Amino acid sequence: MANSPADLKIGKLPSALPFWLSLGLVPLAVFAAIQGGWAIALLPLSTWYLFTALDYFAGLNTQNPDVETPEGELFWYRLITLLWAPIQLVTLFWIMLYVVQSGHLSRFEEWLLFAALGILSGTIGITYAHELMHQKPKLERWMADILLSSVLYAHFRSEHLLVHHRYIGTPRDPVTARYGESFYRFFPRVLYQSLVSSFKAEKAMLARKELPWFHRSNPFWRYWALEAGFILLAWGIGGWWGVFLFATQAFWAVFQLELVDYVEHYGLTRKHLGDGKYEHVLPRHSWNASQRASNWLLINLQRHSDHHYKPNRRFPLLQTYDDDEAPQLPYGYPLMTMIALVPPAWRKVMNPRVKDWRQRYYPEIRNWKPYKNATNPMPR
Repeated sequence: MANSPADLKIGKLPSALPFWLSLGLVPLAVFAAIQGGWAIALLPLSTWYLFTALDYFAGLNTQNPDVETPEGELFWYRLITLLWAPIQLVTLFWIMLYVVQSGHLSRFEEWLLFAALGILSGTIGITYAHELMHQKPKLERWMADILLSSVLYAHFRSEHLLVHHRYIGTPRDPVTARYGESFYRFFPRVLYQSLVSSFKAEKAMLARKELPWFHRSNPFWRYWALEAGFILLAWGIGGWWGVFLFATQAFWAVFQLELVDYVEHYGLTRKHLGDGKYEHVLPRHSWNASQRASNWLLINLQRHSDHHYKPNRRFPLLQTYDDDEAPQLPYGYPLMTMIALVPPAWRKVMNPRVKDWRQRYYPEIRNWKPYKNATNPMPR
């Protein structure tokens, strides 16, 4: 009999303090901007590499908090996600103003610095935006739109809520990485397909209300206005060079987002039931990871199996699963995303796990070729 989260050890709500560790990146970013040179490397070292090492020593957290925890007890968890938008924007544009006016860094150092700042806006900012966009309060959704617009990827909200969560594990979901697909094929594909699918999803929603796509209620108008506002701000600070620096951090933020997207569902598919229908989304359709430290950094994003099972559940209450109900990653996201950048290493680590997953959950399926084809071979 499969074990559910309730069968795992139930623990008290974890301390909110470790989830505030992301704030430590802000003084590091300021120091890197002032010092330049070697100091710029502190940003990737303190995220991908440090938290990979911390995962090794901190181990796994398999405790599940009580999902009935009152909302009032989640104040300090919610607060960090709400504060991050103004903190990120002030940090980003203050550093831009400082380096452009001081001129103490070379152009190459400035480019490196803003590529590294993409770690703040990608690893932290987009992760927090993901949490906020799933919540009902308008303030939280606005904060999500602001954070995503600051990396020129505001349509991600529409794509994630209207496309990804609905079509996860099917050929209609651009974000589900196909078995055997390298990240370098996945990345350009998902950049294009996510933009198109998100716009079509919003257009279809308006059509059901008998409204044209250009109606003022289309959130793309808000997305475009916010993104244009940030580009104008960057131009006002540093001219076209400021726009280039802003676009640099946006690109590397999105690069990290899509690296994580690639890892989260690689090779996992929902069973096709015929007539364009698929089984309901289950924990087995996302890779689960219980590494303690990287879940601090990513506010439990690695408990992704439960997120797709219960999308509106706030991050401190997300449940983890054992391998009877959800496939397990061998390492946390920081190390898994680095492995994904080396396709032979990725295939060696993950392809046997996908094959084991298929045998464990779908032993009756003998022909997996239709599920591998990304051109939507199955009826809609």
